[in-house]
Order: sequence, then C-alpha cells, then structure tokens
Amino acid sequence: MHPTLYFIRHGETDWNRVQRYQGQTDIPLNALGREQAARNGRVLRELVGADAARLHFVSSPLDRAAETMRIVRRELGLADEPFARDDRLKEQHFGHWEGLLYSELPSLDPEGFAARQADMWGWAPRGGENYEMLRDRVSEWLAELPGDTIVASHGNVGRTVRGIILGLDTIEVPRLDAWQDRFLVIRDGRAEWV
Repeated sequence: MHPTLYFIRHGETDWNRVQRYQGQTDIPLNALGREQAARNGRVLRELVGADAARLHFVSSPLDRAAETMRIVRRELGLADEPFARDDRLKEQHFGHWEGLLYSELPSLDPEGFAARQADMWGWAPRGGENYEMLRDRVSEWLAELPGDTIVASHGNVGRTVRGIILGLDTIEVPRLDAWQDRFLVIRDGRAEWV
C-alpha cells in the first residue's frame, strides 16, 4: 500500500490555454491558474483540516508547480515555504516539440505526430522522453515517499503516478484526465477527483 497522495496539477499557464507544449520549459501561472491553485488549497483545507501541518509537501522545481504549492500552503494556513522540490516530478520532456502548438504538429512534424498517435506510451520526440522514461523516474520517487503527501506537479506526471499505483495498462495512462481546477486523492488503491 502507498501512503495517501493529494496530487495537484499546477494551475493554468498561458501556454496551457493555447495548447502549446510546455514540458520542462519554465512557464509561470496565469491569473486563472492562481485562482485554480487557491481553489484547490481551500478544498484541501476542508479535507485535511488540522492534519495539513503533519503531511509532507513536495513539488516539481518548475515555477508553475512551485507557485501552485505556495498558494496551496497559504490556503491551508501554512507559510509559503518550506517544501521539498524534486527533479523527478518535472513534466515529461517534449524535446523538439516544446514551444509548439498542438495544432501545428500535423504540419510541422507529420511523421512524429503520426508515430505518437500510434504509440502514445512508447514514442518520444527528438531530445525528449516517452512515458516509459517518465515512469522510471516517477517510480523511483514513489518508492521513497515518507508518508501521506501533498504534491504539486504536472499532467503527465499525475497520469503516470495513477498508472503505477493503480496498476493500469500502459495504453490507458496517456489518455487519463489531468484537471487543473481539482485535485486527485489517491488512497487504498483508488483515485478520486475532488
């Protein structure tokens, strides 16, 4: 059994809004993203109450996740810092696709786009990672969890965490939801959006 995870995907960025691949490019939250993070913090406060101070806090080092964590902690009645940052929680690296719009890919990289559609788990953009590589680093992080944890990270990291903990088939993982205006509670072999 894994400790309980409260998995928060970072709030929206301007690149999310237009479906531009961010990956490990460090893009800040926009105003809506800050509102989403605050909402998640308020709902989390209702869920964990006074236990919040006893939980572990960790985020991706990318600013959009770290800012999300600072906002969540504020809503929990805690100081913005300290919390751990872990490189293994960075978003999947999209290599030569980073900075490109999803809508541009069929014309800019038709072979890559087709290959990804055919194998969303195993294909990687040039210079980037596939889901299997992401799973390897996320698995290592999960194995070291010290206890119940609030984490602020990224969409594909959240998909991968669910895949590992819930034992999902690799074909399902890339197609899982990754909301920014709610968070996942993963406990006792189940995941629920709150």
